[in-house]
Amino acid sequence: MTIRFSGLKSGVYTYDFMLRREFFEEWKIDEIEDGNVQIAVRMERRERMLLFTFVLKGEVTVPCDRCLAPLSVPVSGEEHLSVSFSDNETTLDDQQLILPEDATEIDLSQLIYEYVAVQIPLFRTHPDGECDPEVVRFLADEHAPRPEGDIDPRWEALKQLK
Repeated sequence: MTIRFSGLKSGVYTYDFMLRREFFEEWKIDEIEDGNVQIAVRMERRERMLLFTFVLKGEVTVPCDRCLAPLSVPVSGEEHLSVSFSDNETTLDDQQLILPEDATEIDLSQLIYEYVAVQIPLFRTHPDGECDPEVVRFLADEHAPRPEGDIDPRWEALKQLK
């Protein structure tokens, strides 16, 4: 997802990207397993600056927080980025970036990935009754109250270590 801006005249340029499984597989460090996200990029080329607007819409697949089964989550949003040029490459914040004077292109892959990732809800669970039934039964058994006097054998073994 590299955009070459060298040689472009001042004006507005648009680009469209489609993020699928292959894109998300490149980022092994996160929980996004799959996705189908459309990214519309609007770049305004000015004499000493690039202004980007990213509009994203689609869905990603992440593990359910309750049962760990795949869960499809809708994502949508709009992000803005201002790129200016200086002698050294620096990231100022999530909306400003400085590239070297001799830069000819910009790789948007990581920025786009981060824009998608921040759109994922904090709590991701299936609606009630749609989680993996085997996991739900296991969790119910694990948290079921035990009859008084019925001690977990692991604790009994630990008591004997005194």
